[in-house]
Amino acid sequence: MLDKRFFPRQAVASGGNRWDWALLPLVLATLFALAYGGAQMARPYELGQPLPISLDPWQLPYYLLRTTLRMFLALGASLLFSCAFAVLATRYRAAEKVLVPMLDILQSIPILGFLSITVTGFIALFPGNLLGVECAAIFAIFTSQAWNMAFSLYQSLRTVPSELREAASVFQLSAWHRFWRLELPFAMPGLLWNMMMSMSGGWFFVVASEAISVSNQSIMLPGVGSYIAMAIQARDLGAIGWAIGGMLIGITLYDQLFFRPLIAWADKFRFEEGSSEDAPRSWLLTWLRRTERIRQGIGAAARVLERSLLLFRRDHDGTSIKARPSTPNPAVGRAWDAVLAAAVLLAVVWLVRFIHAEVGWSEVAHVFVLGLYTMIRVVVLIALAALVWVPIGIWIGMNPRWAGRLQGVAQFMAAFPANLMFPVAVLFIVRWQLNPNIWLAPLMVLGTQWYLLFNVIAGASTVPTELRYAASNLGLTGWLKWRRYLLPAVFPSFVTGAITASGGSWNASIVAEYVTWGDTTLQAAGLGSYIAHMTAIGDFPRIALGIGVMCVFVMGMNHFVWRRLYELAENRMHF
Repeated sequence: MLDKRFFPRQAVASGGNRWDWALLPLVLATLFALAYGGAQMARPYELGQPLPISLDPWQLPYYLLRTTLRMFLALGASLLFSCAFAVLATRYRAAEKVLVPMLDILQSIPILGFLSITVTGFIALFPGNLLGVECAAIFAIFTSQAWNMAFSLYQSLRTVPSELREAASVFQLSAWHRFWRLELPFAMPGLLWNMMMSMSGGWFFVVASEAISVSNQSIMLPGVGSYIAMAIQARDLGAIGWAIGGMLIGITLYDQLFFRPLIAWADKFRFEEGSSEDAPRSWLLTWLRRTERIRQGIGAAARVLERSLLLFRRDHDGTSIKARPSTPNPAVGRAWDAVLAAAVLLAVVWLVRFIHAEVGWSEVAHVFVLGLYTMIRVVVLIALAALVWVPIGIWIGMNPRWAGRLQGVAQFMAAFPANLMFPVAVLFIVRWQLNPNIWLAPLMVLGTQWYLLFNVIAGASTVPTELRYAASNLGLTGWLKWRRYLLPAVFPSFVTGAITASGGSWNASIVAEYVTWGDTTLQAAGLGSYIAHMTAIGDFPRIALGIGVMCVFVMGMNHFVWRRLYELAENRMHF
C-alpha cells in the first residue's frame, strides 16, 4: 500500500508520469549495484584466505564497483568529519587551538602510517568477516579525502559575510539553525567542488589502500587499485591501459549521476540577489524535477533524514534566551591554555629523551637540513602551480557553461594516479642523465596541483553576478582588474587550496623523491627520500624522526604563512 502522505492522489492514481518510467531502470540498477557490492564487502573471510585478483579486463566493472563503493563511503565519513571539525573550530576558540594544529599533523602523516596502525584493530572488530579489511581500506581512503574538505568548510564558515551573521543574530537563530540555514548553504558550492577534488584525489591512494599488509601477509582487496598494482608488478602496459579506461568510465558515471546534479542544485545557494545567466545544468536533475513518484520518494527520504538529524539538536527554539551567544569566561580560556602548555611541555620532554636515546642530535640536524631541501621544492612548485592554475581556474569558474564541459575532464586529470608517471620520469632522467634533485621534484606536485585548481574554480563560481557587472561597468582591465577584483574574489579559496596542496606535496615527497622502476632507483636529497629509505631498511626510530620533522615543517608553514593569509582573507579579501 502506497503512503498517501508521500505521494499525492494524482500520482498514485496515474502510476507516475513518463519521466518516472524513464528513470526507473537507472534507480533499480543503482540499488542493485549497491546491494550486490555491499553483500560482497561483508562476506565471510579468514585471515590468510587468498583473494585472487585477475588482470582479465572483463573483471574491471566489478572491481570498479567495489572501489567506487569504498570511495563514496569514505566521502560520507569525510563529510561528517568536516562538519564536526569546522563547527567546533569556528565556534570555540579553545577547540580551534587544538583542532587546527591536529589537522596540520594528520595531513602530513603518510597514508601507510595510518594503515599500519589501524588495520589490525579493524580486523579485530569484525572477526571472520571481510568487513574488517574493507573498513581499513575505507579509513585509508578517508585520510586522503577528509583534510581537504575540512579545511574548505572551515574557511567558508570563517568568511560568512557579516551582514548574513547580523541577520542570523537579529532573528536569534540557534546554533543548530544557524549552521543548517546559513553556514552550510553558504559553504555548499565550495564544499561540493572540494568533495569532487577529494573523490578524485582518493584515486592516488587507492593502490595503497587496497593492497594491505598485516601479520606478514599481503591482502589485495578486489578493486581497481589492486588491479593497477598487479599490472605494475607484471609490467603489463595493456592492463594499465584497461585500468585507465575503466577509471575514465567510472569518473564519467559518478560525475553525471552524482556531482553534476549536486553542482546544479547548489547554484541556488550562491550569495547574490539575482540568479546567474548561465547557471550549471544537469540532465539528471532536470529529469528528477519532472518526475512525480521518484521526486516524492526523494522528498520523503529527505524528511526522514531531517527528522533523524533533529535528534542531535538542543531542545529549544531559535528565539529563546539560550539561542543568544554567550560571552566566554576568560578564566576558562586561561586554564585551557595552561593545560595545552603543559601537554606541549611533556611532549617536548619525551621527544628530547627519545632523540638522546635513539637517534642523536647530529641526526636531527641532518634531517632538518633535508627538510629545508624539500620545503624549497614545495614552495617553488606551489608558486609555479599557482601561476598556471589560478588564471585557468578563474576562467572556468566564471564561465559555468565551460565549467560543466570541463568538470569531468578536470576530475579525470585529478584522479589519474600520478605514480603511473613515475616509470616514465625514471626512464627520461636516466636517458638524458639529468639531475634527480631537480627533475624528480615535479612528481611531488602532479597529484596535488589539482587542489589549487578545484578550490579556485569553487571560489570563482561563487562570485556574485552583480559584482561582475560592477567590474564591467567600471571598465576594469589588465592588472588593475586582477588586483582589485579577480584575486580578492578567489583569495580565500586559493589559501585553502594552497594549504591542502602544500600538505599533499609534503606527503607525496615520500614517493616522489625515492622512485624505483625495476632494478633502477633514483633518489633526491630531501626529507621524503629519507623517510622512504628508512622505511625500506626498517629503521623505525629514524622513520618516526622523519615523520616528526615533516609535521614540524608542515605546521610551521601553516602557522607562519597560511594562517596569516587566512587572517588577511577574513579581514580584507572576501565579499
